[in-house]
Amino acid sequence: MIKFTIITAVYNSESVLQRTLDSVLSQHHHEIEHLILDGASSDHSLELAKAYKEKSDQMDNDHEIRILSEPDKGLYYAMNKGIELATGDYLLFLNAGDTFPAADTLDLAAGNIADGEQLPGVLYGETDVVNMEGHFVRHRRLTAPKRLTWKSFRQGMVVCHQSFYALTRLAKEHPYNTHYRFSADVDWCIRIMKASAQQQLPLRNTHLTLTNYLEGGMSTQNHRASLKERFEVMASHYGYFQTALMHLWFVLRSVIKK
Repeated sequence: MIKFTIITAVYNSESVLQRTLDSVLSQHHHEIEHLILDGASSDHSLELAKAYKEKSDQMDNDHEIRILSEPDKGLYYAMNKGIELATGDYLLFLNAGDTFPAADTLDLAAGNIADGEQLPGVLYGETDVVNMEGHFVRHRRLTAPKRLTWKSFRQGMVVCHQSFYALTRLAKEHPYNTHYRFSADVDWCIRIMKASAQQQLPLRNTHLTLTNYLEGGMSTQNHRASLKERFEVMASHYGYFQTALMHLWFVLRSVIKK
């Protein structure tokens, strides 16, 4: 059975954390490792995580839960810590406020891999956006392509980070570049896809909505700096000239749509 490592980075997230924990607890899939990385929260986030672990331990669900609470240098440092600790076949990031759409999401994702098949480099799917109350807002504007390659992100981040399940051994070989403050996830996804291509590993479209994503994350809150950094990331992978042309097209497209 495919084992998934779920990595949840937490910092003072008590208002939205519980629904994330409940979502993981409800998963029918048995082979789950849940790593909760708390950045020394000053609210009740850690208490919620401990209560969740106690509840899960009392259930016969074979979920492994590990909680680590200590100061860190930021989100991507915490994510790298999770990558180092991960023992699953695939790892995915479900941050505080994010949830799985259904109790069988991971079962269905695992069902995309046949017994004895070489594991794809990435399992990916669609994303829905929810608000602070966890209510559906909209489908994500960018939809996952039928066939994903590392060049697909020239069109933007066509697969949401939370709906991008990476083969753990690739993630360990290619951790986040913490030089980037807001767009290390874009860079990381591209590098994972490049590594998959180099090793001739397919990128598998699950044709599933894999995540309910809480809008208003770090890049949204720092929109201008995030855009500037994302341009830098894309230029490093696709070249400055081609990236500039694509961004010009993004601007024209937004004007045409209006």
